[in-house]
Amino acid sequence: MQTELFNYLSHCITPERLALFNRVIEHRTRYLTVVLEDIFQPQNASAVLRSCDCFGIQDVHIIENRNQFELDTEVSLGSSKWLSLHKYKQEKNNSLEAIKNLKKKGYRIVATTPHFNDKELPNFNIAAGKTAIVFGTELQGISEIIMNEADEFLKIPMFGFTESLNISVSAAVTMHYLTDKLRRSEMDWELTAEEKIETKIQWIRNTIKKSELIEKRFWKEREK
Repeated sequence: MQTELFNYLSHCITPERLALFNRVIEHRTRYLTVVLEDIFQPQNASAVLRSCDCFGIQDVHIIENRNQFELDTEVSLGSSKWLSLHKYKQEKNNSLEAIKNLKKKGYRIVATTPHFNDKELPNFNIAAGKTAIVFGTELQGISEIIMNEADEFLKIPMFGFTESLNISVSAAVTMHYLTDKLRRSEMDWELTAEEKIETKIQWIRNTIKKSELIEKRFWKEREK
């Protein structure tokens, strides 16, 4: 049924746009996902989403505890409409809720923070299983809850006087390195056929005007 819906909606976009969707979807992955905890600067949040799209990471999990997640459209350049955003803001402890959800889906939680038992980025074992990389607030970093729930800790090697990178730069460096390593591997990192169809349907919905009305017409025609 989803395939039929996709084929129907595909007629609402140009052949060039459809070809672009088909090409981009082949590089999307859910093997890696990004978690943003309480990011309060719109420029940083937007830059991270832009990097996720550029490097083919489909899912971003957004935790809102004290800070509301906001975008800077001049920085994000519309990247959010190509991503699957999962927000956690209804619970008393949204961080714990997000981590529990990710672990149920088989992700290992990898926190980006200096730690006595951390792994440097070049030594990180991407083959050990699906990975959720957590980035914390600009000033405090990740919360104590994430620290306690994390399965591993990751850091980017530093050789200068400054001890850390800006969060958006750190996320971009990490994603570039890990997605490149992933694509060079023999692992099964691509979306499933069903996930590809579902994602492309969502891309079309975000592209065309009055997509809901067009879908209603599709379902009515199916009933005849």
